[in-house]
Amino acid sequence: MSELTQTFVIVGASLAGAKAAETLRAEGFDGRVVLIGDEERRPYERPPLSKEYLRAEKDFDAAAVHPAGFYDEHDIELRTSTVVSAIDPTDRSVTLSSGERVAYDRLLLATGATPRRLSVKGADLEGVRYLSGVEDADTLRRDLTPSAQVVVIGAGWIGAEVAASARQLGASVSMVELATVPLERVLGPEVGAVYRDLHASHGVDLHFGVGVEAVVGSKTAEAVRLSDGSVLPATVVVVGVGVAPRAELAETAGLAVDNGVVVDEHLATSAPGIFAAGDVANAFHPHYGCRIRLEHWSAALNQGPVAARSMLGQGVVYDRTPYFFSDQYDLGMEYRGWAPDFDQVVLRGDPASGAFLSFWLRHGQVAAAMNANVWDTGDAIEALLQADRPLDPVLLADPEVDLAQLTGPLAG
Repeated sequence: MSELTQTFVIVGASLAGAKAAETLRAEGFDGRVVLIGDEERRPYERPPLSKEYLRAEKDFDAAAVHPAGFYDEHDIELRTSTVVSAIDPTDRSVTLSSGERVAYDRLLLATGATPRRLSVKGADLEGVRYLSGVEDADTLRRDLTPSAQVVVIGAGWIGAEVAASARQLGASVSMVELATVPLERVLGPEVGAVYRDLHASHGVDLHFGVGVEAVVGSKTAEAVRLSDGSVLPATVVVVGVGVAPRAELAETAGLAVDNGVVVDEHLATSAPGIFAAGDVANAFHPHYGCRIRLEHWSAALNQGPVAARSMLGQGVVYDRTPYFFSDQYDLGMEYRGWAPDFDQVVLRGDPASGAFLSFWLRHGQVAAAMNANVWDTGDAIEALLQADRPLDPVLLADPEVDLAQLTGPLAG
């Protein structure tokens, strides 16, 4: 079958989906490319939604993956406001909610993830917000006036970034988190405390180690009652308690699903001709020897092109080091690696100075590292992550020791 008669369908007009479509054309695929998304807008990047876009510092075009005319210019059939209701791996077709059937030769699932819902009394009241798409950000932006009383439930990345943006917009902000510090699951208590102190220094009212009992109000949220009995006034409640992969289509179609769509290192699913990328993909990572589902911008950005090349039969592998970034107030950071567990945290520099490095060690090896307001260290950190041997924590902590020297033949 020649490429001219082939149809590649991408379900999810997301960053991963858009980059896959771009890559198919860049690699010379001349067949039909159909990019299907359930949102009205063309594909866009989501990190700005909790930061610059939310604060109206950047507009939609700055967040969009491609300029408005890109898809027509590259003969990509972008179908927005379109819902895929079913996949038939045997018949090699997708069915739209309208009843239309689209046959495919290769299929990519880039459906992303959806916010986990709050399950307490009053969670369905008006004023309870989730941040997933650009329309959510538009609504939340209107809410975040200087007179707003904002309660953020959850101190993960979304919750922490929204809290920072709300304070920068002049709103009063309370943060509620079951853990003892923000971002404790990823960063651990020591580095998480840096973010606790950062938010406290910007006037956020912090409530850690406590749960939410109810959202209080008649028709609109008026307050949040906590498990310790305290009541926080609220004109808007922002829920950031994690996300779940949108794997329902795959599961119903009989594909292997386990914390997302199960894929190999080529991003191929258990069904022939079907691939998955981005937040929905639980991908085998050759370096770590296990599957990892990454809810990060960089995974969507880079998995889309790998999936596209795999769809073209190029046999490429996704083996990039996990990476994400966050900006809160005047603290910008980059995190590289994967450390679901660790034995030791090593700091280089004083966090109180506003610029430092952190290293998460497992069995003496650097499993992950973060540079906070310290730039141009990416290559050196990547080398540490790839060193594959124990390193001396005293040398890691010493700012006088060049990081690049630690991966030399006599390091450690």
